Amino acid sequence: MIRQPAVAGTFYPESPKQLHMMLGQFLREAATNAKPPKAIIVPHAGYIYSGPIAASAYARLINARNLITRVVLLGPSHRFAFRGLAVSRAETFTTPLGNVPVDLQAVEAIAQLPFVEYLEQAHTYEHSLEVHLPFLQEVLNDFKIVPVVVGDALPVQVSQVLEALWGGEETLIVISSDLSHYHDYATSKLMDQATTKLIEELNYEQLASEFACGMIPVSGLLKLARKKSLSINMIDLRNSGDTVGDKSSVVGYGAYVIE
Repeated sequence: MIRQPAVAGTFYPESPKQLHMMLGQFLREAATNAKPPKAIIVPHAGYIYSGPIAASAYARLINARNLITRVVLLGPSHRFAFRGLAVSRAETFTTPLGNVPVDLQAVEAIAQLPFVEYLEQAHTYEHSLEVHLPFLQEVLNDFKIVPVVVGDALPVQVSQVLEALWGGEETLIVISSDLSHYHDYATSKLMDQATTKLIEELNYEQLASEFACGMIPVSGLLKLARKKSLSINMIDLRNSGDTVGDKSSVVGYGAYVIE
């Protein structure tokens, strides 16, 4: 079973050549020698809006391209309402850049948890995971994914899944989330700065859905980071007013890393 791309041609270019060129430009502009992170929080909007912010985190993975062989990818559900967390029976997720194999053993392992279920409807049209796959294909070599869509769940459930899949340096955790939605530029900046403070303080209890659409997966990561005595840092914080220029109604984007 193959999960076909749902937003190629809308959120990002359908042409492999154009997609490769766009990603290359984003990554060159974000080039860094910073240490590769263990976990990242990155936005999932159309590339013209949030691509540069996501690239600030993905550029840090280039030096680990041969080291990272598994990516645990969690994002919120936008189109299908359900409780718990959803995995897929797909063996492969496809993008214009090619196929990404799924770590079926890992999927099967977390599917044993009572709040995780196989639910294809949650994956078929969901963009919050898909938009990260071309970035990962661009910066990593051979890797498998563990794709999980998060519905109405508790932070403790998300943290339990993340802890089960945490692994070592071969495993990267990717949490997909945008920040504030459809406020004027000044309001968005204030909200996103406040959200960033909560994230850096690991204060997931104070996060609310109006702060971040991926509040639940973000909260699960923060809960686990607190348990593991890890720290998280913001490396980029912008909004669509910064990337495309219209500041009347913007969406906020942040990139955060756990090293």
